[in-house]
Amino acid sequence: MANNSGRRRRWGSVRKLPSGRFQARYPGPDGLLRNADETFATKGDAEAWLVETETDIRREEWRDPNAGAVNFLLYATAWIDERDLAALTDELYRRLLRLHLEPTFGESELKEITAPQVRAWRAALVKEGKKTTAAKAYRLLKAVLETAVDDELIRRNPCRIRGGGKEEAEERPVATVEQVLQLADLMGPRWQLMVFMGSFMALRPEELAEVRRSDVDLVKRVVWIRRAAPELTTGKRVLGDPKSKAGKRPVGIPPEIVPDFELHLRWYAAKEDDGLLFIGERGAPFRRSTFGRKWRKARTKLGMDGFRFYDLRHTGNVLAAGTGASLKDLMAHMGHSSVRAALIYQHATAEQQTKISNGISAAVVDIRTRRRSTTSDCAAAAEIPRQA
Repeated sequence: MANNSGRRRRWGSVRKLPSGRFQARYPGPDGLLRNADETFATKGDAEAWLVETETDIRREEWRDPNAGAVNFLLYATAWIDERDLAALTDELYRRLLRLHLEPTFGESELKEITAPQVRAWRAALVKEGKKTTAAKAYRLLKAVLETAVDDELIRRNPCRIRGGGKEEAEERPVATVEQVLQLADLMGPRWQLMVFMGSFMALRPEELAEVRRSDVDLVKRVVWIRRAAPELTTGKRVLGDPKSKAGKRPVGIPPEIVPDFELHLRWYAAKEDDGLLFIGERGAPFRRSTFGRKWRKARTKLGMDGFRFYDLRHTGNVLAAGTGASLKDLMAHMGHSSVRAALIYQHATAEQQTKISNGISAAVVDIRTRRRSTTSDCAAAAEIPRQA
């Protein structure tokens, strides 16, 4: 090939444009003659670029510069569609894409997204006070573009912010045993067992939603967690496995709340052998919206505004840790799992769960005994539970 001065290059060519800049041309591995995707200030820069491009082709590291001409929104949507995600994770990713990624990157091609653009986008979210959202959205963007690198659509991932996906969520509050008992009283007899199981047994809301009569063994004082039914923002309940492999587990029932289980099973649970433990007054599975209104009223009355139902689980985990149980037993009790520790946690037994539940029960007994001293034991035993 000849350049504009008449000299021949061994591979590729360089020509001067009317603008004064220089353009490099080269034959791609597919036989097509291509222009460099940029122009150069000097002829030497253009020739150096040709040398690097030829080296990439020889090493089979060359990428078609048009490969990244793929719309980000279409690619990211397909990325989510192709993954077998848990219902809540799928919903989260689509919400992050719609609200926080699409407005900035939705109309861009993959190859057009740059590191400075990513930094500016994340900084804007943080400046708005959305630090946690920024971390979640950044992790999603980075994962999508990392797949684009693997698919050889772009050469390098533009998400290169150190710690950009790290969340620094604020420390959640811990309730006292007295506060848990007060919350249970205010929630009423139909829902007080849910408060006890969410705190003293550290169960997740989606696990509580799917506990059934057949999962409760009052002889061995164990509740078996086998399923979960998270509720999406649309109100749809999605039945499936617990959050992790370690989520399928036996959780010990503190002896002090066994009578609460007996009362609840008699008066408020579904009557079928495999019926749900928690149902509404009309017999349907409880709804987060209905339960949430009652919960917010209860916490406000106690001056606990901002205390989420999920914070009961945090409370229960703190109580469990205070019993002196080993890390292995605590992780099994909480239903936590990690790649590194999965083999350790799966060997926890129901006997070890009993140790934890006994320790928690002792704390509950102490508070309840003091509360009962103010009322007549006989009157309390004779009172017939009322529908909440």
